[in-house]
Amino acid sequence: MTTLPTVFITGASSGIGATYAERFARRGHNLVLVARDKPRLDTLAARLREENEVAVEVLQADLTRPTDLSALETLLREDARIGVLINNAGIAQSGGILEQSAEAIEGLIALNITAPTRLAAAIAPRFAQSGTGAIVNIGSVVGFAPEFGMSIYGASKAFVLFLSQGLNLELSPKGVYVQAVLPAATRTEIWQRAGVDIDTLPEVMDVGELVDAALIGFDRRELVTIPPLHVAERWDGLEGARQGLLSDIRQAHAAERYRPKA
Repeated sequence: MTTLPTVFITGASSGIGATYAERFARRGHNLVLVARDKPRLDTLAARLREENEVAVEVLQADLTRPTDLSALETLLREDARIGVLINNAGIAQSGGILEQSAEAIEGLIALNITAPTRLAAAIAPRFAQSGTGAIVNIGSVVGFAPEFGMSIYGASKAFVLFLSQGLNLELSPKGVYVQAVLPAATRTEIWQRAGVDIDTLPEVMDVGELVDAALIGFDRRELVTIPPLHVAERWDGLEGARQGLLSDIRQAHAAERYRPKA
């Protein structure tokens, strides 16, 4: 009998992370759940152990703290049972660039960019060596929509998408699967923490529906899964246009429109 890989989930105490934990526990996977709120993690873990008869380890950690992040990196490098990494922990942005403090910017970048990058980098060599494993990075449709007005958050999620696509190119030849999941507005506590009343948003997806859709993409080994995108060809068109743009970049000379007039 093949042993299912243990699933390591950040931001697992509520919302998308907790729902991923429930879904993977139902599938029979053991779990390592990471978040700052240990009491909520403990409550969730106890329920999942009882309902699914799986092993659930709880790790209290703040991914913006270097010592906490380093400890998790060590675990991901060394624990061969961990075969799926869900980089879910993140923070939203409250207000525009004019309202942001240096500390708020630093915290958002640490959690949304630095932490998932370092955790993926910690586990990738072991995955590549074994020829298996999966990394799931939770991005956002805001990552290609500067019009939405969340400049720093959107930029952080654009990073997550680019990172995922780049990691796929590097790691898929070695048997490692990398998925970017791009939700739109989803009914989680991230909005409340950012001071946004979710009931003022015109359309919001239930978190269970979001994760179930993401897992269908996971099972299909999709590289980019966008549950709220109803016309899949739109993404294909965007990718095709990007490839066309790259084919028109010829770097030996500046384009005609940028050359000095004689």
